[in-house]
Amino acid sequence: MRPDESLDHSREVGAHSAPSPYAVKQQLQNWATDLGFQQLDIANTELTQDEERLRQWLQNGLHADMDYMAAHGTKRTRAAELVEGTICVISARMNYLTQPNQSALKSLQRQNMGYVSQYALGRDYHKLLRKKLQKLASRLTDLIGPFGYRVFTDSAPVMERAFARKAGLGWTGKHTNILERHTGSWFFLGEIYTDLNLPINRHETKNYCGSCTACIDVCPTAAIVRPYVVDARRCISYQTIENKGTIPVELRNSIGNRIFGCDDCQLYCPWNRYAKLAVEPAFAPRENFRNADLLASFGWSEPEFLKKTEGSAIRRINHQQWLRNIAVAIGNAPANQKYINALKERLDTAAAILKEHIEWALNAQYKRLKDENK
Repeated sequence: MRPDESLDHSREVGAHSAPSPYAVKQQLQNWATDLGFQQLDIANTELTQDEERLRQWLQNGLHADMDYMAAHGTKRTRAAELVEGTICVISARMNYLTQPNQSALKSLQRQNMGYVSQYALGRDYHKLLRKKLQKLASRLTDLIGPFGYRVFTDSAPVMERAFARKAGLGWTGKHTNILERHTGSWFFLGEIYTDLNLPINRHETKNYCGSCTACIDVCPTAAIVRPYVVDARRCISYQTIENKGTIPVELRNSIGNRIFGCDDCQLYCPWNRYAKLAVEPAFAPRENFRNADLLASFGWSEPEFLKKTEGSAIRRINHQQWLRNIAVAIGNAPANQKYINALKERLDTAAAILKEHIEWALNAQYKRLKDENK
């Protein structure tokens, strides 16, 4: 049976026969809107071309040390291998931007403040989206009876961007994020793998990037090595979040004041002029992150870090990584004796990796002071 053919009409829901698959899809979209999603549609599971692109990306070592990208083999690209019986994938998106692009750019330009990626300013989206998707699945169970499914939000080997593209939620931009003409790229994605035969989207969104290379041109570390290909080894998001060790010296100056992630490819994307702000209250930015004063943030003890980042996506890094990232940002900040004093105060008790970054920052601060006094 094809995914756009009928559900088993012998299934009963109370005293009534099961609704048509088209009625089920419409109901899912209505519920999704009620739950705060901006769009929902359905994709088939065929990802042959995406699987080949992933294979080449991994083969070229562009995933850095993110071994989990290869660890699950074809389970990442073949949905039924990850969740047996999967016929189609329900894909949904939810906006998370809480301030206009220009406001975010101003934050990035304040060298005494640490820049935190927009997605991490509020509450961690993982649990929130999974909970909403679970509600969606539970409502569907109430409507048609038990069925096979599993909910995901960036939490398993799932090609979420590929499924979003196939579901018609947008096209793949040259920065590899999904773009939608009327809302840009500032949204989270979530999926429901299911064994239901539901009507799939048959018309992928046209790619409107055209000849634009804004995202490639503005990437601080030239991580977008060619359209639609990102070298994680050069990506600031990778270096400040996924990388648990030493940030390469040759990239540190380019990192600037970005202490958790990087948004430049989205901030300068022309389509994000049309971005819609989030309506989900949980994404409201925490003051400690929207205005992350470098000096104050570098002074956090580990208990303070754990308390201030509770329920935040920033918990993906530990206290030492937090201090490492801020040390780099301080090294790129204007010369200030207060920065030098703070770095020195941490130096003696710092573990080896953090110590290396503090020493680099101190040298950068001393050099800047010397240049100013010439």
